[in-house]
Amino acid sequence: MSVHSAPLLSSLRHYRDRRIAAIFCFGMASGFPWVMIGSALTAWLKDGGLSRGSIGLFGIIFAAYSINFLWSPLLDRVRLPLLSRKLGQRRSWIALTQWGVAGCCMAMATFQLELQLFYIALFGLLIAICSATQDIAVDAFRIDVIGHDEKDKLSAASAMATAGWWTGYGGLGAIPFFLADSPHWAWHEVYFVLAAIMLLLHVTVYFVEEPKTDRAAQQAEAMAFYQQKLLQRRSHSWLSKATAWLLVTIVEPFKEFFNRNGVKFALSVLLFIFLFKIGEAFLGRMSIVFYKELGFSNSDIGSLSKLLNWWVTIVFAVIGGLVNIRYGIYRGLMIAGIAMAASNLMFSAMAHVGPSKPLFVATIIIDGFTAAWSSVALVAFISLLCNKAFSASQYALMASLGVLGRTVLASGSGFIVDGLDGNWSVFFALTAVMVIPSLLFLYRIRHKIHALEQRSEH
Repeated sequence: MSVHSAPLLSSLRHYRDRRIAAIFCFGMASGFPWVMIGSALTAWLKDGGLSRGSIGLFGIIFAAYSINFLWSPLLDRVRLPLLSRKLGQRRSWIALTQWGVAGCCMAMATFQLELQLFYIALFGLLIAICSATQDIAVDAFRIDVIGHDEKDKLSAASAMATAGWWTGYGGLGAIPFFLADSPHWAWHEVYFVLAAIMLLLHVTVYFVEEPKTDRAAQQAEAMAFYQQKLLQRRSHSWLSKATAWLLVTIVEPFKEFFNRNGVKFALSVLLFIFLFKIGEAFLGRMSIVFYKELGFSNSDIGSLSKLLNWWVTIVFAVIGGLVNIRYGIYRGLMIAGIAMAASNLMFSAMAHVGPSKPLFVATIIIDGFTAAWSSVALVAFISLLCNKAFSASQYALMASLGVLGRTVLASGSGFIVDGLDGNWSVFFALTAVMVIPSLLFLYRIRHKIHALEQRSEH
């Protein structure tokens, strides 16, 4: 065994932790709603005869994930009546949002595509809002449950969050495609099954412990600071208290982030996160349409794009976590970004060759590898930048920027393909080029990232 492989393999011990298992389960619950409003809905719309442009526009409902930072401060500050007392701050919000996802999914199961397309879009948006809020709570739980001095556990947790997400999206996401190919199931009926699976995933909430943090003390300190400032201006005590609460809830998380990191570095980080996964998003939004136009069946998509991709992602998420532990987050991000751009060219090859299953398998394996590696590195990077007192707000701010590129901008991907007269090869080559600007930003802030990693070790 080589000198490098021994410590790399010894890093596997970081995965033997009950907290990491809980993070994996919550990751599944985060990934699964994307099946309801992503791949399954896209296939339902495609089988229903909607155009590429119309299907692409349905991606606008994912905008909820890109603006969830607007209400994320509430999850740091608001304690839900009854639920918070029973479950705690993080778990109560996770439970509430999962009930919302399951309920909206059941409603979608009652709609007919030909007659109630508006209501399908509306409840798809409600699922996105509930799911985006769940993501805030789940991400905050992951950050809160790992200690400040556990940098290696941070990478392991990020790997398991990614593996869990893809288990929910890829592994469980294959189920609707197999059901839809059965003559006994219509697409809208499949949504009853999806709602039942979501309720099953919900059970995790009752088997994990609420993370312990000093959030209340830090928020109280900030509250006292703002109240004192307001009282010096001769504000009424009740008014100063209410204003201070709003300032601590809405302003303080973002103020603290920029003060701690400096405005220049903070803005560079946000721009990098926004740009990093745009190419992957444009590709992903049109991938189901592309597979169907090549001639692959729902079962082919379920077994290869979902099940195979699921296993590939889990394996490489763990490996990506090990690499981050051994070599650092900056190198993990840079390697993942280059590989992610190169892997998109495999789809160009598929478009040129046609419906070749061996090439489909090779493409899925390579794409799953790069998607997993890049996601693990990005999640670890964002988590490293968060203060636990405001983990929900700060993580949501950064993650939502990444989602903004992956959802709102990517919703026009269908029009780009149409504008290229259906030239899929050129489209996928363009998605590869989209990664380059983010890597240039990453290189410019590499010294700051190294400093953050060293600080977390002490």
